[in-house]
Amino acid sequence: MSDSRLFKILYNLLEKGNATAPELAAKFEVSTRTIYRDIEALSSAGIPVYTEPGRNGGIYLLNDFVLDRALLSENERQEVLAAIQSISATGYASGKETLTKLSALFHVDMGNWLEVDFARWGKSTYDNEKFEKLKDAVIHHQEIKIVYENTNGERSERTIQPLKLSYKSKEWYLKAFCLKRQDFRLFKLNRILRLERLTQSFVPKPYPESTPENGFHQPYPRIALLFSKEMAYRVYDEFDETQIERQENGCLIASAHMPVDAWLIGYLLSFGAQVEIIEPEYLKGTLAAWAKAIYEKNKP
Repeated sequence: MSDSRLFKILYNLLEKGNATAPELAAKFEVSTRTIYRDIEALSSAGIPVYTEPGRNGGIYLLNDFVLDRALLSENERQEVLAAIQSISATGYASGKETLTKLSALFHVDMGNWLEVDFARWGKSTYDNEKFEKLKDAVIHHQEIKIVYENTNGERSERTIQPLKLSYKSKEWYLKAFCLKRQDFRLFKLNRILRLERLTQSFVPKPYPESTPENGFHQPYPRIALLFSKEMAYRVYDEFDETQIERQENGCLIASAHMPVDAWLIGYLLSFGAQVEIIEPEYLKGTLAAWAKAIYEKNKP
């Protein structure tokens, strides 16, 4: 008999209130007979779980059941507190209070092991306030009005329904439904220049996670870059080790699927003469044209 499965069955019942034996058997990939043995084991341990026969029957917990901390192992208590502390570190208002109560209940002191700051260097007040406003709008399903600047430097004002805050590749994004475009859109938090919470509420729509339009799954071209060894500190900061190939002379080849836009050109220019484009070939001409324009504008 698996103690882990017993614990999972208990939490399933705590979450949903009831379940059928076939449902639990399918969920935990065991037979219904095994589920009934598990229920007997839980009942023998003092858990107020019971079954009701008939068409609308099933497995139930008494409504006033409270999970005893003794059912959790020391490691499980640590994991629960670590999860709550992770939430608390994001600034979630109830996280700190919940952490304090559970620490007292479990007699475990986690210490202050995690700190999260959503701000860029030098912009802590504004960035953190913006994150808090967006978080509240997502939680309470309130529309917001934003001024947004895209990668082409085009600024627009639009009303959106914020659905989820997402952290991807060292950047924060807001997944939302745009009322102006009548479609789902992905907004980079740093490019949200102004925002205003509106009183209008909305019913959240499921964000289409797997569509190419959401910005994370778009079929971007493969970009291969050759960096001088002096740039190794940046390459290892900004690319995954699996994307990097070290050469005998110390130089590094990094490759990744990336959007070819103004941001990428600016990113490549930030390396100066320490980067060479391997592919795609056309990107060399684009980068050279930008570099030439910079030279012409700033030549002595």
